[in-house]
Amino acid sequence: MTLYRQLLAFIFILFLVLFTSTWVVKLQSTRIFLEDQLESHAQDTATSLGLSISPYIAENDLATVETMINAVFDRGYYSRIVLVNLDDKKLIERKLEVVISDVPAWFIQAIPLQTPAASALISSGWKQMGSLHVESHPGYAYKTLWDATVNMARVYAVTGLFALILGVVGLRLLLRPLRRIEQQAEDICRKQYTFQAKLPRTRELRSVVAAMNSMTGKVKQMFDEQAQVAERLRKNTYSDVLTGLGNRRYLQGQVAARMDGDDTSVGGAFLLVQLKDLLELNQDKGYQYGDQLLQTVAENIRESTRYLKNAALARISGGTFAIFLPDVTEEDARHAATAITGNLEGLAGGGVGAPENVGHVGGVSFDRVVPIGLLLSEADRMLSAAQRQGPNAWAVGPISSEAEELPRGQQEWRQILEQVLSNKSIVLFSQSVVQSGNLQQRMHLEILSRIILETGRMISAGLFIPLAERLRCISAIDRLVLEMAMQIDCGGRHITELAVNISPSSLKDADFVSWLTTSLRKLPSTAPRMIFEFAEFNATREMTLLQGFTREVKDLGHSVGLDHFGQSFANFGYLKSLQPKYVKIDKAFTDELKNEEGDSNFFIGSLVSVAHSLDILVIAEGVEEEKQLQILRDLNIDGIQGYLVDQPAELVSCLENSV
Repeated sequence: MTLYRQLLAFIFILFLVLFTSTWVVKLQSTRIFLEDQLESHAQDTATSLGLSISPYIAENDLATVETMINAVFDRGYYSRIVLVNLDDKKLIERKLEVVISDVPAWFIQAIPLQTPAASALISSGWKQMGSLHVESHPGYAYKTLWDATVNMARVYAVTGLFALILGVVGLRLLLRPLRRIEQQAEDICRKQYTFQAKLPRTRELRSVVAAMNSMTGKVKQMFDEQAQVAERLRKNTYSDVLTGLGNRRYLQGQVAARMDGDDTSVGGAFLLVQLKDLLELNQDKGYQYGDQLLQTVAENIRESTRYLKNAALARISGGTFAIFLPDVTEEDARHAATAITGNLEGLAGGGVGAPENVGHVGGVSFDRVVPIGLLLSEADRMLSAAQRQGPNAWAVGPISSEAEELPRGQQEWRQILEQVLSNKSIVLFSQSVVQSGNLQQRMHLEILSRIILETGRMISAGLFIPLAERLRCISAIDRLVLEMAMQIDCGGRHITELAVNISPSSLKDADFVSWLTTSLRKLPSTAPRMIFEFAEFNATREMTLLQGFTREVKDLGHSVGLDHFGQSFANFGYLKSLQPKYVKIDKAFTDELKNEEGDSNFFIGSLVSVAHSLDILVIAEGVEEEKQLQILRDLNIDGIQGYLVDQPAELVSCLENSV
């Protein structure tokens, strides 16, 4: 029970005790008064009537005496009048049965009234002739007592109701600071840090509010410090201080993480951007000008690749930038190279002092696992070709003839995706995510999607999803995958949660969101709960949209997660407002745990500390070796995903069981 209700109940009990005590005292005093009145009334009647009938008794005129007694009895409230002689023989008796109307029987039984009889001697001179006995009728007294009791109860009821209303209003006003303190504490549990600017006037409450504000500030400071430590570790280790892009180590980690797979699920492009004669520019115009030029080019590269998902941008040496574009086509790489060189040419003619030939772009596309050394050498070869073409030129080509096997243009991809949607020819795979402390305990099952080309080649979601987004059919693809996932019958597999990757772009489709929320409401209570995964790189760009979606699915009993966490350089502060169920650390960081000289464990440890302070689980992707597992356990990681515990497998049997 809340303090408000306890105080209200306490006030009500106090009032009830006060009312009962007053009512009992008042009732008792009224009863005693009425008993005294009955006795006085009977005595007065006996005395006056006795004097009146004395002469007639002396003359033995009993007829006149009886008439006088009848007259008094009929107009008064008497239950009995008796005239007796000296031998106690009844000469005249009038008696009325006591019947009390308009008063409840229980009231009469609960509060008995004493009705004493009064007597008067009848004499003539000094001679006694008999006595007169009078007993008052209690009916009028009961009626008076009942009316007084009812009126008193009504007055107390009205007064009590008025006092209760005042108590409710008063307590709400007095306890308003406590409700704000309660809300403040709940906000802290949700990792939202609010402060009460207005302090209450009550000294005790003022002290409590001040203490809560101080505690909130300390907790917020602790979280900010943890986040800053993690940010500083990541930036010092993986980013270029001048441009804010990644460094060579970051690039190597991203390439290694994406290349660690089979040939059928790897594809993308790799570009090199090199500024012309940066050393001479620094010597002629100063290092400040050179730094500004590098920052401008870095921003241009960001803008030119913003539409490409999961792009890894890095500055690998003085005037050389690298762009790793996983899961894109050669056509995408050509568009990016065209945009970058267009911006470089704009710098040359923009009146900012840049030379006519700012730089060049060279790149290669690949469709198989390629070591980073080969990517660099092949991209450098294409960069040389671009430099031979003239100022601000680009050159992009396939790293091998195998790339010709993939569809080349948007029109061909559009036809393929339309056919996939028409035939519902998407194949689902799954991979288990388990607890780090108990590899037999599954946390959830992640659903992966593939499509198969007419050539029989299987294409991973990482390759066709970006194309689906560009062709504006991503919401239809996501809907098809979710429809298939919701039909999976995994009751016998003890699966309570399914994780499905969807694109933030689908959330912009009102029809898709409406269908999804309706479908989630229709899911039976025994069905696995859905976890909607978003890549951190994409989620940070649609944060407002994602926050609203997260609140909606949480209300329906489902949740949201982030994967490839750490790939972008977004500030960790957004985790407080988004509150995902978990984050999955990008494979590039867990891969470094294989190397004795790697120090990504410091970054992972800081990330775990920040996430756990927000009640967010941390899962490591791409775990392949026992050594990685042991380090991750020491870092207090919550979950593990990777070939060490489970490899992606087609969900054929699970889907057959649902038919």
